[in-house]
Amino acid sequence: MSRPTPPEARIGGRLRAARQARGLTLDQVASATELTKGFISRLERDEVSPSVASLVAVAGVLGLGMGELFDPPATQLVRAGTGTPIAFGGQRVHETLLTPGPQRELQVIHSDLAPGGTGGTDLYTLRSAVEFVYVVAGALDVVLGDETVSLSAGDALTFPGRTPHTWRNGSDTAPAEVLWVLSPAP
Repeated sequence: MSRPTPPEARIGGRLRAARQARGLTLDQVASATELTKGFISRLERDEVSPSVASLVAVAGVLGLGMGELFDPPATQLVRAGTGTPIAFGGQRVHETLLTPGPQRELQVIHSDLAPGGTGGTDLYTLRSAVEFVYVVAGALDVVLGDETVSLSAGDALTFPGRTPHTWRNGSDTAPAEVLWVLSPAP
């Protein structure tokens, strides 16, 4: 019988985040590793201690190095104005990644939207389980399929990351400032 993973070696959350980030189901990982779905599920909840062979197989399917499973998350400071500029393809938007490095559980993006800034007219999905948006200043319209949710400063919206969506600055005259949080990181 397997014993629970000792507290100092908890890896289930990292495995689950990596699986979800790759859009894999428990069944797919189980099939690819020739392990049972139940075992993979218990492994993700830190309820079993896997053999080295099992852990290597699961990590391989998820594209993880063994060291990534056991290294503690690094503490990283991002000072104001020093985040990594990124471009997800929006128009009239300046985006900065606030969670640099190997962070897989969470991604935070700071967006400055010019008036009329938009994610485009086409709906898109992300490979994250959950998406959260917080409007720091201005207004934001989030289009979720056929529904448009209008947000103002201080409003927050949480939705499944795989929901087809896009966004636009809710004002034609004022800029907006927004924080996006994606979990796990796509």
